[in-house]
Amino acid sequence: MNMLIFIIAGLLVHCVFLASIFDIYFTSPLVHGMTPQRTPLPPPAKRLVLFVADGLRADTLYELDDNGTSQAPYLRNIIEHKGSWGVSHTHVPTESRPGHVALIAGFYEDVSAVAKGWKENPVEFDSVFNESKYTWSWGSPDILPMFAKGASGDHVYTYCYTAEKEDFGAQDATKLDTWVFDHVKNFFQAARSNQTLFSKVNEEKVVLFLHLLGIDTNGHAHRPNSREYKDNIRKVDEGINDIVSMLEDFYGNDGKTAFILTSDHGMTDWGSHGAGHPSETLTPLIAWGAGVNYPQKVTSQFLEDDFLKEWKLEKWKRLDVNQADIAPLMASLIGVPFPLNSVGILSLDYLNNSAHFKAESIFTNAVQILEQFKIKMTQKKETTLSFLFTPFQLLSDTEQINILRKARSYIHQEKYHEAVSLCKTLISLALEGLSYYHTYDRLFLGISVVMGFVGWTSYVILLIVKTHTGLTRSTHDKASTVLLLYGFAAIGVLIVFFLLIQTCPWTYYIYCLLPVPVWYAVVKEFRVIQDLASLVLVFPLGRSIGFLLAGALGIEILVFSFFYRSTLTFGLIAFAGWPLITQLWTQAKVITLSWTLLCLLLAMFPLMPVVGREPNISLVTLAGLVILLISSLSLACLCKSKNKYVPKKYLTILLFQMLSIALSTYVVNSTHSSLHRKQGLPVINQIISWTTLASSLFVPLLSPTFFFQRLLSILLSLMAPYLLLSTGYEALFPLVLSGLMFSWIYMEREVLQHYGDSVKPKLAVLNFSYTTDITQFRQLHLDDIRRSFFFVFFIVTAFFGTGNIASVNSFDPASIYCFLTVFNPFVMGSLLVWKIVIPFVLVSCAFEAVQVTTQLSSKSLFLIVLVISDIMALHFFFLVKDYGSWLDIGTSISHYVLVMVFTIFIMLLSGLAQLLTTKRIELWGRTKRHSM
Repeated sequence: MNMLIFIIAGLLVHCVFLASIFDIYFTSPLVHGMTPQRTPLPPPAKRLVLFVADGLRADTLYELDDNGTSQAPYLRNIIEHKGSWGVSHTHVPTESRPGHVALIAGFYEDVSAVAKGWKENPVEFDSVFNESKYTWSWGSPDILPMFAKGASGDHVYTYCYTAEKEDFGAQDATKLDTWVFDHVKNFFQAARSNQTLFSKVNEEKVVLFLHLLGIDTNGHAHRPNSREYKDNIRKVDEGINDIVSMLEDFYGNDGKTAFILTSDHGMTDWGSHGAGHPSETLTPLIAWGAGVNYPQKVTSQFLEDDFLKEWKLEKWKRLDVNQADIAPLMASLIGVPFPLNSVGILSLDYLNNSAHFKAESIFTNAVQILEQFKIKMTQKKETTLSFLFTPFQLLSDTEQINILRKARSYIHQEKYHEAVSLCKTLISLALEGLSYYHTYDRLFLGISVVMGFVGWTSYVILLIVKTHTGLTRSTHDKASTVLLLYGFAAIGVLIVFFLLIQTCPWTYYIYCLLPVPVWYAVVKEFRVIQDLASLVLVFPLGRSIGFLLAGALGIEILVFSFFYRSTLTFGLIAFAGWPLITQLWTQAKVITLSWTLLCLLLAMFPLMPVVGREPNISLVTLAGLVILLISSLSLACLCKSKNKYVPKKYLTILLFQMLSIALSTYVVNSTHSSLHRKQGLPVINQIISWTTLASSLFVPLLSPTFFFQRLLSILLSLMAPYLLLSTGYEALFPLVLSGLMFSWIYMEREVLQHYGDSVKPKLAVLNFSYTTDITQFRQLHLDDIRRSFFFVFFIVTAFFGTGNIASVNSFDPASIYCFLTVFNPFVMGSLLVWKIVIPFVLVSCAFEAVQVTTQLSSKSLFLIVLVISDIMALHFFFLVKDYGSWLDIGTSISHYVLVMVFTIFIMLLSGLAQLLTTKRIELWGRTKRHSM
């Protein structure tokens, strides 16, 4: 098979495998066609004011400082004298968009919807805002528009500041919250003289939404334990006090206003969020005003955590909820229908109303969730053959009717406690049934994907054996091949017919049909399988078992490294001892010593704290100075050398790269110093940063394609932007990694000579662009599996060496401050991804060099790497789960996604490494092309 066709096919297959996880675990929970449900009794409040303090942690708000005073004295007074309080438990991912959707719409948005648009409303869903008579909102342009665009009609109004105001480097991010408070005051001041507006704000079922982003911005910029973060909380507390006083005055103290303060997510100590750490998932909830319970004093409380004593709030009853439970609470307070897709359960303890009102409210909540269950069940029943359909046994049609009739009867008989208990049971069953039908096809799809996985991996193994080992001499039997083709075509037709009858989504056709051509390709190589089996049978049993155990251990080490970074340390220590085991140290003592020392040095990085938690710009400066020293020594050696392969132009390029390194080191120090003084990001620094980034992939192509010169040029070009994206010890990581990669190249040359495979080549004269003579390629040996494993291990080390990037919260926003400080999630994400990619590129270029020095075609080792990574991916596919804590669920899925992206990325990285090592551009002439 042509390599290009194989890579395209491989990319498509792995894209299908990657997409499958979203169809299996991340499909939208939304259904449509439900009837709106509202409580039939008059609501206690005419209007609701929702304060969302973005990025506010529960512990920071509730705790007292060293003097025993609160960060938010007004809100503390509310807790102790006027309202109810608790902790709202958010779900992963702890980001602003899904957090606000859970708060206002009452359901947990699937990841695919989050990815479709940050400011838009990519899926149609109902919300408290949509159900209100009028909603006015003030705040961030990243949050407000999605609820306005998702609303039916023209009754949700937004007032946003410009995106440029969301500047992490600004003098004072509290101005974002001050802007909101000032504009709310101006709005009501204008309403006094505008009769139309006055009548609107005096209607019933009105919502006022104040989105306060300053706390989140200060948390990212200065960390949650900083003075700026805590001062912002005080400003918000004062602002809320002013707004409450102003509204009570405007409405004449009519007692018809309900207030809720909460947050969309918390924040880690190092100023990030996105994962499931308690500092991210525990957010405050304080409610007061019309229809809300007064403080409930208790003598003792039993909760899973010990925060009550820390917060000195053990006397006041803490009422915890899930984040989605806030939406039905808001709907109940102002009497609007519960959001149609809400899965929140109304917390009756927050309501200060009659037992009758509470019973009617929870009954409405139960009917609203049951409506979703019935629609979901009908949809699944209509798309499944009757003899294959298995209904949710615990909530049959008869059971639904009986529970509803019994609950309604209890309410008529004024047995409210019994009615509430029965409704809660019905809600629990309906939610369980929703989950059952939502995951109905999971096993079926999972089996299809696994069959595709196993088939693809088997085919790649057979391709390696057939084309790169010389172990088989079999030919195809044309008659049997045609018969096989017809057989598998018939299977494909049967699958299509089966899916058509059930009116399955188009993606199901891809997952179910993919194994057909893959397994056809496997079975077609039946003679190769026979030859391979016969070879295995004559191979010594002990050695076969030893190879299998070694392979399994290697894969498990790679898998464990995704959970425990320290596993990489043990692996690198084992690598350090490899020359001693193979007796290589007797052959090349200097190279062996450098390999061992660099392995041990790199082994220290996975034991260090995750990047971003302990910023240290002095270490970035140290890395810059070290790389300048290395490049200066290299320049001196090249100048003294009489090697004809060193043109003068290259020395100019090397000097330019050294200048880029020096400038990058200066810019990092200058930028962070400027931000520390709250003077913002200097424009000149920003220009230098973006210019350096833009030139990082272009400049290496100007250097000669000789081994040492090209690899050094790649290192210097990539180190400049990496320094700009660093905040601490990670700046030293690519230096140590690159040193080890150079040692690896020399070690593989020694291994080749040690086993007598070839004459020892001189690396100084090897040229990336002139080493593709196919007659020089040799067949694969068992030792090549070790080389491929080394590559995968080094890639994983590059991935996790300085932090577990499977966790979104390990990113430090300060990493991108040399490029921009204004909030832009996609640009920021792209810069952080490039920071991750740079160590990958260094390892891939070294692997390209290893392939050249060991006289192997890039295709052969690439195929072995593909097999190793696919086995890892299959391992993680079986580890994916949808039970346990949200952190466990999110981690298991993110690991699978990462290893699948990693597999796809290796294919693309192979091409990028070849481009960087083999291509050359002449500035003063034509582009010089070399065959690859």
